Amino acid sequence: MSVFFQLAVTIVLAVGVCAGAIAYFRAVRTPRPPVGVFNGSDIFMMMGFVLALPYVYLALPGAVLPVVLALVFAGGLSVGYQPVIGNGRLRWALIAVLIASVLLSHLAFGETAPPYWVANSAVVALIVVSATNLNVQGGMRLKNVAWFLLALAAYDAFFAWVVPLTQQLSDAVQGYPYAPAAGLRIGEDLGAVVGMGDLLAYALFTTTAYKAYGKPGLRTGIALVALFGAVAPVATLHVLAAATGHAPALIPAQVFFGPAAFLGYRHLRRRGPERRMADVPFRGTRRGAAPQAPAGRGAAVEPVG
Repeated sequence: MSVFFQLAVTIVLAVGVCAGAIAYFRAVRTPRPPVGVFNGSDIFMMMGFVLALPYVYLALPGAVLPVVLALVFAGGLSVGYQPVIGNGRLRWALIAVLIASVLLSHLAFGETAPPYWVANSAVVALIVVSATNLNVQGGMRLKNVAWFLLALAAYDAFFAWVVPLTQQLSDAVQGYPYAPAAGLRIGEDLGAVVGMGDLLAYALFTTTAYKAYGKPGLRTGIALVALFGAVAPVATLHVLAAATGHAPALIPAQVFFGPAAFLGYRHLRRRGPERRMADVPFRGTRRGAAPQAPAGRGAAVEPVG
């Protein structure tokens, strides 16, 4: 029962967040920051941020951590959905309702109850969807994401199995609201949780693959997310538990997904150069985006509106 529950919840979350990011990409254009073109130094900076963030969280006193996470969540929602809800007062009012719903459900039902995890997962998914589009529409390419995920796989393996930083961070947020994860727990027996970073990795790869190569990229992204982002980590966890009689405390999903995503990128690049944002026709809601140039180079233009 546990394995099927975990598989179902993990697949729904992983694929669902990717679908949400694609829907946002098709419907809304975010303001284009003057970041230029992503390159190797940008990936190095991103890895530095990923490396430093857990240490920052762990350095905070326990009672302060959920406050900081709530502020981070609120800020992420405000920036990410400004193109959708231009009215600042209305946007912040809705954000306050979402943030409060997580806290109230945690206080009323506890951290192992479904209402808390549904509310927290909704907030995390909304942040991942918007953060994905801010990066992808801001200039991140599939090549950048593929190399970033490959580096992230090595990072996750090291800090899961050599230096247990990931487990320490997971333990630090136990008992508090605003977990940086999405999932569903029903009491102490049934539980399936996916880290916010993992969901962002899945959404980034799928959305950049779609931007770069249209529907073939989307199909490749969804297949890799489902197989290597959801099925492989859950199946490995239960296979090891059955073989050894002891379930591992942590199976980092990026160990499976990072290399698979990189190979998926190498496969897709055979179709030719990646499309740019200027090559992607758009007929949705444009707010604050720079004027788009006519389609020029890259893969064949495919309407996305």
